[in-house]
Amino acid sequence: MKQFHFNYQNIALLRKELQKIKMWSSSAMTSHIVFQILTEILDKKTIGAICSEIEKELPEAEYFGCSTNGNIINGAFDGTPVSIVCTLFEYPSTKTEFFQYELTAETSDLVAEDLLLKISERPWIKAVELLTTIRGMSMTGFCEKLGKSSPDIQIFGGGAFNGQVDSDAACVFSKQGGWLDRGVVFMLVGGNDFYVTSTYITGWKPLGKYLRVTKAKGNILYELDGEPAYSVYYKYLNIGNDLHFFTNSLEFPFFYEHNGISLLRAPSSSNADGSLTMTSDIEENVTARLAYGDPWTILDSVKHEGQKIADFCPEIIQIFSCAARRTFWGISEISKESMPFQNAAPTSGFYTSGEFLRTDGFVNQHNVTLVVAGMREGEPMNKPVKMEVDTEDFAGSVSLISRLANYINAAFHELEFIALRDGMTKLFNRSESQRIITERLESGKPMSLVMLDIDNFKSVNDTFGHKEGDNVIIGLASLLKSIAVKQNGSAGRWGGEEFMLFLPYELETAEKTAGEICKGFSDICFEKAGHNTVSIGVTQAIPDESVDTLLLRVDTALYEAKHTGKNRYVVK
Repeated sequence: MKQFHFNYQNIALLRKELQKIKMWSSSAMTSHIVFQILTEILDKKTIGAICSEIEKELPEAEYFGCSTNGNIINGAFDGTPVSIVCTLFEYPSTKTEFFQYELTAETSDLVAEDLLLKISERPWIKAVELLTTIRGMSMTGFCEKLGKSSPDIQIFGGGAFNGQVDSDAACVFSKQGGWLDRGVVFMLVGGNDFYVTSTYITGWKPLGKYLRVTKAKGNILYELDGEPAYSVYYKYLNIGNDLHFFTNSLEFPFFYEHNGISLLRAPSSSNADGSLTMTSDIEENVTARLAYGDPWTILDSVKHEGQKIADFCPEIIQIFSCAARRTFWGISEISKESMPFQNAAPTSGFYTSGEFLRTDGFVNQHNVTLVVAGMREGEPMNKPVKMEVDTEDFAGSVSLISRLANYINAAFHELEFIALRDGMTKLFNRSESQRIITERLESGKPMSLVMLDIDNFKSVNDTFGHKEGDNVIIGLASLLKSIAVKQNGSAGRWGGEEFMLFLPYELETAEKTAGEICKGFSDICFEKAGHNTVSIGVTQAIPDESVDTLLLRVDTALYEAKHTGKNRYVVK
């Protein structure tokens, strides 16, 4: 497998490049010739002339391509409007096929189903590369259907874009289907001697508080924490709900879990009612956080994930990188994350409006992500190279944004700790304890509560003073904290001398824990107050009961323990 990279300047120079490729292919074993044409400009005439010249000089060659937000050639941002990548497949066993479809919200299911049929009829397929327009539509159903293909097939690709990030205009094209403003092109490739691997890199880190999706339908995100979804961008980033929303919000996607992995999801537009249009569906009741790019984390991920690609010993590498990453890095720094791959193999690609990758059987659409695919024919010919990245200081806004974001995150976590914790004991406060209990109850998973109260606490304060009373409270809190950690639960101060312990277990374990607490606390000898005891109520959550019913039951158990002798526990 060989690859040639060059820029388009005019037909005469293109013809010279094509003639070089013709000479190479005629002097060496070549089974397929595939051109990928990447263009920042949506100019049918120019692209048409390039395609015609390829057909004239190399009529047996295939070509396909799309509009982009910039191109990657020899591992670096190219900077010229049109770039061309020519791949020569050398093994006779390698096969390629191309299919192109019109793609809209109405046709996406039919397109995916037809492709699945074609894949099932071609057992030689090992990879599917796709170039697609996506703006203005949800790709969720499309991705879900593609995920039904044979699990050993790699699927990756990118969303067409153009040089202006605030424009919806995009295109795909191929030798089979011509130019489409709304479409998708698939390259199917495989064979006994063809090998492929892939990975993805984010480097974006969550920023600030968790936000719960309280209203969403399909790819329209209406509310976060009961407020219009757009308001998050205005409140925290001062981004206006105007024509420039997409451009200004591009570097700050949402970070959330989906299909078992962490995904970044950026809105494609904001709407008059404060809702956000996403490029994929988003479910209600999931939690998400805004995210920001951290250059050191990005390059560390490049080194780690890139080494997996390098160890594969690819002959070519393809990169599909989000346009937001180009915006984040800026022209002077953007090649820092892609150039290291060039040391492993010739690397090309483009800046996208969305990235696609199959991970653990699921085809996911990513945003603000770098998807990397390595390919080769035959067994490795060389030893793996060591991935090296440039970690020198970053210039200008990249370094400033990262340091400010780190400061904001640290300050936020300090404030969050204060807001959720009791000041004296550092256990969760009542509000947060009740939230944890409610969330666990709604999950339907096993849960038991242990509610406790210090016996005769008023006499401790009256006899030894409030400072010693505080010491007794802190001593009990320390015991509960250690037990909560050991039992994978959580402890909170319910109020005054009352405490609540949440345990993710059945009643039997909770009852044993209550006994440990009784003995453990009574064994503590305080400087003035000596030995003290607690009364405890224990109960287990019942499926489909309310939080109020559960709390009333454990409170009743505690009351019974207090009034039937103290220094004991009662189970309800």
